[in-house]
Order: sequence, then C-alpha cells, then structure tokens
Amino acid sequence: MNAAAARITALDTYDVRFPTSRELDGSDAMNPDPDYSAAYLVLRTDAGDGLEGHGFTFTIGRGNDVQVAAIDALRAHVLGRPVAELCADPGALSRILVGDSQLRWLGPEKGVMHMAIGAVLNAVWDLAAKREGKPLWRLLADADPEWLVSQVDFRYLTDALTPGRALELLRAGRRGAAGRTAELLRRGYPAYTTSPGWLGYDDAKLTRLAKAAVADGFTQIKLKVGADLADDVRRCRTARAAVGPRVRIAIDANQRWDVAEAIEWTNALAAFDPYWIEEPTSPDDVLGHAAVRRAVAPVKVATGEHVQNRIVFKQLLQAGAIDVLQLDAARVGGVNENLAILLLAAEFGVPVCPHAGGVGLCELVQHLSMFDYVALSGTVEDRAIEYVDHLHQHFTDPVVVAGGHYAAPTAPGFSAAMHRASIDTYRYPHGTYWAKEPAA
Repeated sequence: MNAAAARITALDTYDVRFPTSRELDGSDAMNPDPDYSAAYLVLRTDAGDGLEGHGFTFTIGRGNDVQVAAIDALRAHVLGRPVAELCADPGALSRILVGDSQLRWLGPEKGVMHMAIGAVLNAVWDLAAKREGKPLWRLLADADPEWLVSQVDFRYLTDALTPGRALELLRAGRRGAAGRTAELLRRGYPAYTTSPGWLGYDDAKLTRLAKAAVADGFTQIKLKVGADLADDVRRCRTARAAVGPRVRIAIDANQRWDVAEAIEWTNALAAFDPYWIEEPTSPDDVLGHAAVRRAVAPVKVATGEHVQNRIVFKQLLQAGAIDVLQLDAARVGGVNENLAILLLAAEFGVPVCPHAGGVGLCELVQHLSMFDYVALSGTVEDRAIEYVDHLHQHFTDPVVVAGGHYAAPTAPGFSAAMHRASIDTYRYPHGTYWAKEPAA
C-alpha cells in the first residue's frame, strides 16, 4: 500500500477493567470501591507499517460499557479517513466530532460523549506521533506555534484568550526550549504521589507508604479526606509525623462537601499545613470554589480532574477560583482541548499539576506537562505530575519514576498502548480474569 493512500480501516473497542477494589486501591470519600477501568480503542490502518493508534478514557468500573458504546458511536466519522491527512491535522477531526449536531445534543462538550471524543482524538495523536518517530511531548514541543494554534478551538474562549495571544505565548515559550529539553531528558519532571493516601488504608499502611515515598525522593504526597473529620485529623497527624515538616501534604475531598462545609473542614485541618485542598466542592461550582479559596488561604485550592471542558476552566481562572489547575488527559476532548487549557493556564499564570490517579493516566499526562515545560510555560516551579503506583505493567511503554521525577519518555507515541495479554485477561466480562471471578 502506498503510504500516501493509506486509510483508517478499523476502530476496535475494548471494555478493560482491573479489580482494584479488592485492595481498596483508589478509594476515596466519594468512590469507596473503584475498579480502575479503561474504555479502550485501537485505530488500525492499511498502511502496512504496523503502526496503530491507541487511546482510552478512564472510568472506575460500572458504566465502562456505556463509555465503550459512546466510542463505538464515533466509528463512522473515522473509518476510511486518509491516515496522512488525519495525522497532519487532528484538529479537523476534532471539529467534526464536536460538531456532530445530533451527538452534540448529548453534551454539548461534556460527559460520556465528550470523553469518547477525547479517547478517539488521543488515539489519532498517538498514531501521528508514531508516524513522526517521536514521543508526543516532543512532537508538540517541536511543532510550529502557528500549527499548534490551528489545533485549538477558541470558540467561547476569546474573552479570555485569543488566537493571536496564544500565538504570542507559544512563540515566547519556544525561547530556551533546547536547554529545557536537555534538562528534562537529564532529570525528568517533578512528581508527587497519592499512593500512601487512599481512604481505605489503615494508619500503619499510610505510615509505611508515606515514609517510603519520602525515601524514594518525593517531596509531596496526597491524602484523601472528607468521610469523617475525626478520622481525617488523625490521618493528617499520622502523615505529618511520617514525612516531617518539609514535605508537602496535599488533601483531596473528591467533591464531597458543600461550600460552607468545605471551608469549615479545610480550616479544621489547617494545623497540619496542607499544601492544597483538591476538589473541595462540585467541579461545576465556579463561584463556590472562589468562595472556598478566599476563606481557606493560605491553603491553596486545586481542581480539574472532573472539569468537563475548556469553558469551565476559563471561568475558574477568570473568577480567581483556583490556585492550581489539574487537567486530565482523558476527561476533556483529547490533546486538542488540553492544548487550549494549557494555554489558558499560561495566560493566567496558574501552575498546572495534572491529575493522574487512574489506569494509564500517568502514561498520558506526562506528555502534556513535558510539552508545557519545554515549549510553553518554561518552568516546573510549584508544578508536579500526580503519580499512582498501580497498573503500569499493563502498558508497553510504562512511566518510569525515579528520585521523585518522571523520566521523559523516548518511545514514539502517546504511551497509550496496552499489552495484548492484559486486554485479553481483563476484558470484561469474558477475559480470563473475569470469566473465573464473580463479576459483581
């Protein structure tokens, strides 16, 4: 097959679920028994080069089949498209998928359909990076600023960020990029870990994992809070004793509280010097976050993993509602929309500390932060990528974290590909694991 004539021939989907609820990994005040899951897809072509595009969106078990069905609903928009054109301009497909008037009615630009769009677009970017022979972070960092601007949908953003201003930010971000690339390859990107802090862990496990995190070079850990104040006081005291006064402790309520309760609860934990309170209330409540931020300072307010699109991020920034922006690689409309969110954060001078508490999310989001450092914000000050030590072995290019830093990936692509054996084992409900286990 002539590479120039190659087309997308298949979009295959898989419902992949891992039984993390058995050990309470991932447990928090709102989600006590998550089974980390991926609504997973593979784009196949007739190019004859063996390259595929891999993408997914993250769920926590039940409903993963619904997410897979949403991805399936986009198949007709993708099959038959010329590979070269698709990879040269993922933004064109983004506009088509977001602009499908009948599917758009199910959003618009939010929820299950928008996450499905993100999964498909992430798979396109994975394929594009592989065809260029570059990891995604480097594909983005090497790209012409004008082309990057063309990949962003500025609809609903221009009262805060225009295409012209975005181009200025990207051109400025290119200055010194070579030196930052060398530093990134030498040292990596700062990480923090949530692994000690799941709500279902007892104090002994919390202590052991927190001390291990410090020994491993992490300078920040995160604790889940919000179920019981007395328990949270005890757990924060336990964690602070384990890590000492100089290690940052972030706390995460996972949307558990009303605004007044968030203020009262956070101030009750202030004695333990929390660095930020994450998702103190509904992710849709922009003014609520702003009220919490005013009332709990100097504790910072962070949110973003459940923010549904770039428009809500814009409002959070315009309202002065957050100190830390936590984008998610698989929550919004893929790389294209996350470029918009990174540009908004740069315009407002708010640090980005991505969410990565889920299967494959560490693998994906490292690329976005590394691009941001090399070619946009130019800094890692007060920035770190979340790290959770779960399920990386299922990916062909798993993250490597050492000395509290993510090593920069060097393999071409978006680090999204799972091992075929992992898919066959954990595909629900007929994979070899689930076939012999109660699928409750």
